[in-house]
Amino acid sequence: MAAEIDGEFVVFVLGLRVHKLWKIHKWLPIPFAMNRMLAELEDDPGSGFLGYQSQLGIRNHVYIQYWDSFEKLREYAWDPGREHYPAIGDFQQTVGASDDVGIWHETYLIDDQQYEAVYLNMHSHGLGAAGDLTPAEGRRKSAAGRLGETSGDDVPMDDDGTLTSPEEYDSL
Repeated sequence: MAAEIDGEFVVFVLGLRVHKLWKIHKWLPIPFAMNRMLAELEDDPGSGFLGYQSQLGIRNHVYIQYWDSFEKLREYAWDPGREHYPAIGDFQQTVGASDDVGIWHETYLIDDQQYEAVYLNMHSHGLGAAGDLTPAEGRRKSAAGRLGETSGDDVPMDDDGTLTSPEEYDSL
Protein backbone atom coordinates (compact mmCIF):
# COMPACT_ATOMS: atom_id res chain seq x y z
CA MET A 1 0.00 0.00 0.00
CA ALA A 2 1.12 3.56 -0.65
CA ALA A 3 0.23 6.74 1.24
CA GLU A 4 -1.64 9.54 -0.52
CA ILE A 5 -2.31 13.01 0.86
CA ASP A 6 -3.83 15.58 -1.47
CA GLY A 7 -2.02 18.91 -1.63
CA GLU A 8 0.63 20.34 0.65
CA PHE A 9 0.93 19.25 4.27
CA VAL A 10 3.19 19.58 7.31
CA VAL A 11 5.26 17.00 9.14
CA PHE A 12 5.91 18.22 12.69
CA VAL A 13 8.42 16.19 14.68
CA LEU A 14 8.74 16.96 18.36
CA GLY A 15 10.06 15.33 21.44
CA LEU A 16 11.56 15.47 24.85
CA ARG A 17 14.83 14.23 26.26
CA VAL A 18 15.01 13.46 29.97
CA HIS A 19 18.48 14.41 31.19
CA LYS A 20 17.91 13.69 34.88
CA LEU A 21 15.64 10.68 35.40
CA TRP A 22 15.44 11.22 39.16
CA LYS A 23 13.74 14.61 38.65
CA ILE A 24 10.47 12.96 37.73
CA HIS A 25 8.47 15.97 38.96
CA LYS A 26 10.11 18.03 36.19
CA TRP A 27 9.64 15.74 33.19
CA LEU A 28 6.58 13.59 33.93
CA PRO A 29 4.08 16.44 33.41
CA ILE A 30 5.28 16.81 29.80
CA PRO A 31 4.00 13.48 28.42
CA PHE A 32 0.75 13.95 30.33
CA ALA A 33 0.33 17.39 28.75
CA MET A 34 1.14 15.92 25.34
CA ASN A 35 -1.55 13.26 25.79
CA ARG A 36 -4.10 15.98 26.62
CA MET A 37 -3.06 17.94 23.52
CA LEU A 38 -3.30 14.90 21.25
CA ALA A 39 -6.74 13.98 22.62
CA GLU A 40 -7.91 17.56 22.11
CA LEU A 41 -6.64 17.58 18.52
CA GLU A 42 -8.15 14.20 17.66
CA ASP A 43 -11.53 15.42 18.94
CA ASP A 44 -11.45 18.48 16.67
CA PRO A 45 -11.66 17.61 12.96
CA GLY A 46 -11.41 21.31 12.03
CA SER A 47 -8.03 21.75 13.76
CA GLY A 48 -6.00 20.76 10.70
CA PHE A 49 -4.43 17.88 12.65
CA LEU A 50 -4.26 14.76 10.46
CA GLY A 51 -2.76 12.26 12.90
CA TYR A 52 0.39 11.20 14.72
CA GLN A 53 2.74 8.41 15.67
CA SER A 54 4.71 8.22 18.92
CA GLN A 55 7.88 6.48 19.99
CA LEU A 56 8.30 6.42 23.74
CA GLY A 57 11.51 5.44 25.48
CA ILE A 58 13.03 5.81 28.91
CA ARG A 59 14.82 9.07 28.16
CA ASN A 60 13.53 10.05 24.71
CA HIS A 61 9.96 10.52 23.55
CA VAL A 62 9.33 11.41 19.90
CA TYR A 63 6.03 12.36 18.30
CA ILE A 64 5.55 12.67 14.56
CA GLN A 65 2.50 14.73 13.73
CA TYR A 66 0.85 15.43 10.40
CA TRP A 67 -1.01 18.70 9.75
CA ASP A 68 -2.84 20.03 6.72
CA SER A 69 -1.07 23.42 6.98
CA PHE A 70 1.52 25.34 8.96
CA GLU A 71 -1.06 28.03 9.60
CA LYS A 72 -3.31 25.53 11.43
CA LEU A 73 -0.36 24.21 13.46
CA ARG A 74 0.68 27.73 14.48
CA GLU A 75 -2.93 28.72 15.22
CA TYR A 76 -3.24 25.75 17.58
CA ALA A 77 0.12 26.40 19.27
CA TRP A 78 -0.70 29.98 20.27
CA ASP A 79 -4.41 29.72 21.04
CA PRO A 80 -4.80 30.58 24.76
CA GLY A 81 -7.93 28.43 24.92
CA ARG A 82 -6.15 25.25 23.81
CA GLU A 83 -3.95 22.81 25.78
CA HIS A 84 -0.58 23.78 24.26
CA TYR A 85 -0.57 27.43 25.32
CA PRO A 86 -0.75 26.85 29.10
CA ALA A 87 1.50 23.77 28.83
CA ILE A 88 4.36 25.75 27.31
CA GLY A 89 3.93 28.37 30.04
CA ASP A 90 4.03 25.66 32.72
CA PHE A 91 7.20 24.24 31.15
CA GLN A 92 8.90 27.63 31.23
CA GLN A 93 7.94 28.12 34.88
CA THR A 94 8.85 24.64 36.14
CA VAL A 95 11.80 23.68 33.97
CA GLY A 96 12.91 26.93 32.40
CA ALA A 97 16.61 27.00 31.56
CA SER A 98 17.51 24.03 33.79
CA ASP A 99 19.09 21.02 32.15
CA ASP A 100 16.70 18.52 33.76
CA VAL A 101 14.72 17.90 30.57
CA GLY A 102 14.84 19.27 27.05
CA ILE A 103 12.12 19.71 24.46
CA TRP A 104 12.52 20.21 20.74
CA HIS A 105 10.63 20.31 17.47
CA GLU A 106 11.25 20.36 13.73
CA THR A 107 8.74 21.49 11.11
CA TYR A 108 8.77 20.28 7.51
CA LEU A 109 6.55 21.81 4.83
CA ILE A 110 5.85 19.14 2.22
CA ASP A 111 4.86 20.15 -1.30
CA ASP A 112 2.22 18.21 -3.17
CA GLN A 113 3.67 14.93 -4.49
CA GLN A 114 7.13 15.60 -2.99
CA TYR A 115 7.04 12.60 -0.69
CA GLU A 116 6.69 8.87 -0.99
CA ALA A 117 5.73 6.15 1.43
CA VAL A 118 5.01 2.46 1.06
CA TYR A 119 3.78 -0.11 3.58
CA LEU A 120 4.07 -3.89 3.32
CA ASN A 121 2.35 -6.06 5.92
CA MET A 122 1.72 -3.00 8.10
CA HIS A 123 -1.28 -1.65 9.92
CA SER A 124 -2.12 1.97 9.21
CA HIS A 125 1.05 3.89 10.11
CA GLY A 126 2.69 7.28 9.56
CA LEU A 127 1.52 9.09 6.43
CA GLY A 128 -0.66 6.10 5.64
CA ALA A 129 -2.62 6.71 8.84
CA ALA A 130 -2.74 10.49 8.32
CA GLY A 131 -3.85 10.27 4.69
CA ASP A 132 -5.26 7.55 2.50
CA LEU A 133 -3.79 4.15 1.65
CA THR A 134 -3.94 3.07 -1.97
CA PRO A 135 -2.57 -0.05 -3.66
CA ALA A 136 1.12 0.26 -4.61
CA GLU A 137 0.59 -0.42 -8.29
CA GLY A 138 1.00 1.55 -11.48
CA ARG A 139 3.02 4.69 -10.76
CA ARG A 140 2.88 3.86 -7.03
CA LYS A 141 4.85 0.64 -7.61
CA SER A 142 8.27 2.32 -7.14
CA ALA A 143 9.68 5.08 -4.93
CA ALA A 144 10.55 7.13 -8.03
CA GLY A 145 7.04 6.58 -9.36
CA ARG A 146 5.43 7.69 -6.11
CA LEU A 147 7.56 10.85 -6.35
CA GLY A 148 6.34 11.43 -9.91
CA GLU A 149 9.78 10.82 -11.44
CA THR A 150 8.84 7.68 -13.40
CA SER A 151 5.75 5.74 -14.40
CA GLY A 152 6.53 3.20 -11.64
CA ASP A 153 8.05 0.59 -13.95
CA ASP A 154 11.59 1.15 -12.64
CA VAL A 155 11.69 -1.64 -10.05
CA PRO A 156 13.28 -5.06 -10.60
CA MET A 157 10.05 -6.83 -9.64
CA ASP A 158 7.10 -8.25 -11.52
CA ASP A 159 3.54 -7.45 -10.45
CA ASP A 160 3.35 -10.80 -8.64
CA GLY A 161 6.37 -9.87 -6.47
CA THR A 162 8.92 -11.96 -8.38
CA LEU A 163 12.32 -10.27 -8.53
CA THR A 164 13.72 -9.85 -12.01
CA SER A 165 17.39 -9.94 -12.92
CA PRO A 166 19.58 -6.82 -12.66
CA GLU A 167 19.95 -6.87 -16.47
CA GLU A 168 16.18 -6.64 -16.90
CA TYR A 169 16.09 -3.84 -14.32
CA ASP A 170 18.84 -1.90 -16.10
CA SER A 171 16.89 -2.01 -19.35
CA LEU A 172 13.80 -0.36 -17.84
